Amino acid sequence: QVQLVESGGGLVQAGGSLRLSCAASGRILSISTMGWYRQAPGNQRELVAGILAGGSTNYADSVKGRFTISRDGAKNTVYLQMNSLKQEDTDVYYCKMKIASSSWQFNDYWGQGTQVTVSS
Repeated sequence: QVQLVESGGGLVQAGGSLRLSCAASGRILSISTMGWYRQAPGNQRELVAGILAGGSTNYADSVKGRFTISRDGAKNTVYLQMNSLKQEDTDVYYCKMKIASSSWQFNDYWGQGTQVTVSS
């Protein structure tokens, strides 16, 4: 069984920074893509940033230049460094990983979500 545990959310003033972490544990053969999503109540979950196993990254236009995604393969962990935070970044943030666990079929696993609140 695979679990993803997120940490690092909280309350920050506009212009401030936060760093989110998401660590996978359990039976893991391989991890391909990792990503961060966010969702506000009543809205669809949207991709914030993604990173491939080779290190290629992509970002939502709204966070380009402010957020940086990175991964540590040895720790099965993905990070999201969020700088110059704006009130509109307030959301619940979820990590997602494509993981091969008991077989070489990759499945999606999600973290539990962490609240990020940006105040004025």
